[in-house]
Amino acid sequence: MLSETTRSDTVLKRLLTLHPKKIDLALDRILRLLSALGNPQLKLPPVIHVAGTNGKGSVCAFARAMLEAQGLKVHVHISPHLVRFHERIRIAGRLISEEALVSLLEEVEAVNAGREITFFEITAAAMFLAFSRAPADALVLEVGLGGTYDATNVVPNPVMTVIQPVGLDHKEFLGDDLAGIALEKAGIIKKGAPLVVGPQNDVARTVILRQADRLSVSVFEFGQDFVTRQEHGRMVYEDEVGLLDLPLPRLVGRHQIENAGVAIAALRHAGSFGGRRLAWGQEGGIEKGLATVEWPARLQRLHKGPLVEAAPLGAEVWLDGGHNPHGAEAVSRAMADMEEHGERPLYLICGMLANKDALGYLRAFNGLARHVVTVAIPGEAASLGAGALYDIARRAGIDSAPAEDLEDAMLQVMAWTRLDDSETPPRVLICGSLYLAGRVLAENS
Repeated sequence: MLSETTRSDTVLKRLLTLHPKKIDLALDRILRLLSALGNPQLKLPPVIHVAGTNGKGSVCAFARAMLEAQGLKVHVHISPHLVRFHERIRIAGRLISEEALVSLLEEVEAVNAGREITFFEITAAAMFLAFSRAPADALVLEVGLGGTYDATNVVPNPVMTVIQPVGLDHKEFLGDDLAGIALEKAGIIKKGAPLVVGPQNDVARTVILRQADRLSVSVFEFGQDFVTRQEHGRMVYEDEVGLLDLPLPRLVGRHQIENAGVAIAALRHAGSFGGRRLAWGQEGGIEKGLATVEWPARLQRLHKGPLVEAAPLGAEVWLDGGHNPHGAEAVSRAMADMEEHGERPLYLICGMLANKDALGYLRAFNGLARHVVTVAIPGEAASLGAGALYDIARRAGIDSAPAEDLEDAMLQVMAWTRLDDSETPPRVLICGSLYLAGRVLAENS
């Protein structure tokens, strides 16, 4: 069930009015506010700063799980949230409380004194303030959007920077030039901080490595300096330090083996802090972190709730918030791998924002999904209509039909399974948007 409006909801809504644009990439406004707050971004524990188009949230989740498995206290910032804003700020292992969040937001609002600042910037200032006031052993910091001018990019001396796969997304803010987007992501690279580079296409790789070379930073590149692979039902990680024979990650999909490898490399090769070399690569912590990691709406199997109850008998219901073609390719590979191990017809329930490449996204499922039911994302004015997305799905070569809402979509899946007369219960993948995933998690609890 959706929660009632809270005090923090009221304050957050008020903060949205401080700047006419939802996103306006620059650093002058947040630096001005942080200065007035005493520069909390300079009073943080060792920072792992993570950018990229896809997989950066998973790397943050793996890093957090592995560090906490070593008995360390970890601050974490993620963006966006799925259900409640509180998910963005985890202080020393616990989500920020309602009381603490309201107090911080009202404090930064008062100091800002009505001056123009974006929602993400002023809430990032509150995040830095919260982290600076609570002791911790590490801070895992996810970039919001881009890199160079993202509000998180005010930390001057991270102990590690990570750039995950770069692709085309947020074109209205970052453009559609892949080299330019890669250069924007590479803006988080800092002189003196090692860099881990996740799997990249040639264009992005060239840009990122050129920037790293210009700043003379140590680079650890996926496929060159470290590798991961699945072998005999296990995960193998290997770099110059040695080989680790590990359990498969709890998160599903071969892309998560790559994401886990990036996180392991970040921990094993993190730089020094306060003249002290960080020892974050303990094998026991890495192994336990792989087994305990949690990251909702990233190929998450749903086991209960109204949508699961409404699904065809014996169906598997999966949820994923990926929303661009690169993310769709990773998820479709994972679903194809599941098909190899146990055949089930695949049905999609899909909702997407109007500014996403819906055609590129859905094409990744051509030949894999039998049908797609399209929905508008509840409560999102920027959502594609179910009819418009239906037209796009047909262009992508997938049999499709629009639905009024999620409940109606599941009823249509039920009807299709009867018409298809399959003896095997289906897999149902709800997909296309983090906003849709958040709504599902909120309403399906």
